[in-house]
Amino acid sequence: MSKPAPINEEIKLDPKRYIVSETDEKGKITYCNDYFIEVCGYSKEELIGKPHSIIRHPDMPKVVFKLLWQTISQGKNINAVVKNLAKDGRYYWIFTEFESRTDTDTGKIIGYTASRKSISKHVIEIIADLYAKLLEIEKNQSVEASEKFLIDFLKEKGDDIEFKDIMEEIHKFY
Repeated sequence: MSKPAPINEEIKLDPKRYIVSETDEKGKITYCNDYFIEVCGYSKEELIGKPHSIIRHPDMPKVVFKLLWQTISQGKNINAVVKNLAKDGRYYWIFTEFESRTDTDTGKIIGYTASRKSISKHVIEIIADLYAKLLEIEKNQSVEASEKFLIDFLKEKGDDIEFKDIMEEIHKFY
């Protein structure tokens, strides 16, 4: 299945509804709720068994997913702001909480659950600028250079009051 060409039209999300999906340990979709299907525009049959990257927007830096996979593959949960691509080329920004699922007998990771919610325009503006910078670094240098920039950025912003306010705003959703 080929990816649609992105168009500059945002899908407005219902702030009271969650987009939920589950994947196996390799990232293939095993479950998606009705709101996921409604927002992304794919049918359940088009989604089940496909890589979750089917909805990845090209505006998303690779480093975000690199760090995300490093974290969840260790069984640790992580939150991220993500821009996704719908089947018709429109986009939607979401705050996502990723959780690892493990086999109760072996402790081995068997999959992941992602719960997503809409996010404020203020947070999107800040994150979109950061992601654009990361994409530029990836294009002109490497994913490793982008990762270094992101880590340095987060360290620098650690004491920044506005950044702390943004992070608190993000965590209000959960």
